[in-house]
Amino acid sequence: MSLVNGLRPANLKWLLAGDPAIRWQVMRDLTGESAHVVAAERARVASSGWGAELLARQSRTGKWGGKDPGLLVTMWSLTVLKDLGLDPACSQAQRMVGRVERLRFKWFDNRPFFSGEVEPCINGRILGLGAYFGRTDVALSQQLLNEQLADGGWNCEAPKSSRSSFHTTICVLEGLLAWERMGHGSRAIARARKRADEYLLQRRLCRSLRTGEIIDRRWLRFAYPPIWHYDVLRALDYFRDAGGRPDARMQEAIDTVIARGHQNGRWPLNLLHKEEIPLEMETQVGHASRWNSLRALRVLKWWGSH
Repeated sequence: MSLVNGLRPANLKWLLAGDPAIRWQVMRDLTGESAHVVAAERARVASSGWGAELLARQSRTGKWGGKDPGLLVTMWSLTVLKDLGLDPACSQAQRMVGRVERLRFKWFDNRPFFSGEVEPCINGRILGLGAYFGRTDVALSQQLLNEQLADGGWNCEAPKSSRSSFHTTICVLEGLLAWERMGHGSRAIARARKRADEYLLQRRLCRSLRTGEIIDRRWLRFAYPPIWHYDVLRALDYFRDAGGRPDARMQEAIDTVIARGHQNGRWPLNLLHKEEIPLEMETQVGHASRWNSLRALRVLKWWGSH
């Protein structure tokens, strides 16, 4: 078992005392456990802890969030299950996805859930969810490619706005990466991601290209789940997950991540977004967060290994 530099034994013990969703990712990303050990721990997500709890809160109609007409709570809940690492091949996931397939965007020509709707921030999420859970929609991927703006990103306010949104762009990028990873890559997808990566990098992940000022200081504070909100840790974790080499233009964001860590080697929960899903994970702002610590440590490991 190899440890990432700076990960103290006490903090490793603390991380491994958390939910199965945290444990299997610590084993994969930080301690280098064998594939079968990681898989065995990941399998527990469906039957215990946060994953099992969130699965149990899906209604028989397929939704989470009661009367939520726009299906946003359902989408956010599915995104968390994906982040937890729920095995899409397990029986619990297959039963859950079978229910979701019956859902429709009634306000949008009764369009099936995994075919998406009109906003690219939502469709980026749905594309990634469909790829992960084996419900692909090529037309949705093409729709997103057609909506990429001239500056390289996306914005749910387009065409009214021709300037991209960090929030929308990161949602689409994560979706396109999941789409590629599940065997649906193409030159067009690769070009679109590269252009959007450059959109973020040119702005050093947080600054206005025009003024050089930090656009929103909330992006320097970290929450989980992010829902639709952008922050620099989320962006860095996307770049790490994409598997490329670190870029020097990420340095300020990396420095922010380092500065957010406490002297005890753990990262706190800096804030909670107002949008809710029917699951409580880490809710005490200012207290040590296993989610933030896991993500920060694996980003810093990636940064330091190149």
